[in-house]
Amino acid sequence: MKLTCYVIDDEPLAVSLLESYVKKTPFLALEGTFNSAIHALTAISDHPVDILFLDIQMPELNGLEFSRIVGGETRIIFTTAFERYAADSYKVNALDYLLKPISYPDFLTAANKALQWFEMTRKNTIQFDGTAIPAKEEIESIFVKTEYKLIQIALNKILYIEGLKDYVKIYTEDDNHPVLSLMSMKTMEEMLPSKNFIRVHRSYIVQAQKIKVIERNRIVFGKAYIPISDNYKPRFMEFLSQRSLLPKGKDSL
Repeated sequence: MKLTCYVIDDEPLAVSLLESYVKKTPFLALEGTFNSAIHALTAISDHPVDILFLDIQMPELNGLEFSRIVGGETRIIFTTAFERYAADSYKVNALDYLLKPISYPDFLTAANKALQWFEMTRKNTIQFDGTAIPAKEEIESIFVKTEYKLIQIALNKILYIEGLKDYVKIYTEDDNHPVLSLMSMKTMEEMLPSKNFIRVHRSYIVQAQKIKVIERNRIVFGKAYIPISDNYKPRFMEFLSQRSLLPKGKDSL
């Protein structure tokens, strides 16, 4: 698999270094370099690529602002001299965050994460009228970023997901400690197959087949009680009605 990429940085030396790294990485193909995000706008719109190696501190339009414009099919690897932007990079769902001066081993590690992500994504696609469409309902695992690492989580091991502002906690049946990842609940919900996962509260998504006990409008997972909010209750009741012997018209839990 070959991944296309752009390098965007206002420092000529940084551009030259990253360009040399891309050229000696067999699975990367450099499609262009830009000394500002403004100059890259037209290119990314007309010719999207798989990866952006993107500086953050740039005039007119910084890397974080630019990343919010880029389509979801392009993944971001930030390249910056400032560690303070790390938390912000997770909010835009960046794939990795490289601190200057960047060594080739660190660059290659980030590039391999991107390769792994695209291999997983493209493996789980179906063809429809000649167009590749993500087969979200068929995926068996997801990769999430936690503490500068990408880890793979099997979907059939997930019990529930809890949202905490900009973070999510993923609770699995094999681990007493949740996986903490900086992403929104909306992003998480979009990653998960809807046939298996159902949102029951603005702060909770549960795996339907793992539900064993519902008590007083709450789903029980061991010592954890997941509330079912009024906004999400109709869909949950529809799910229940297809799988239970509840009398018709009864919507109390």
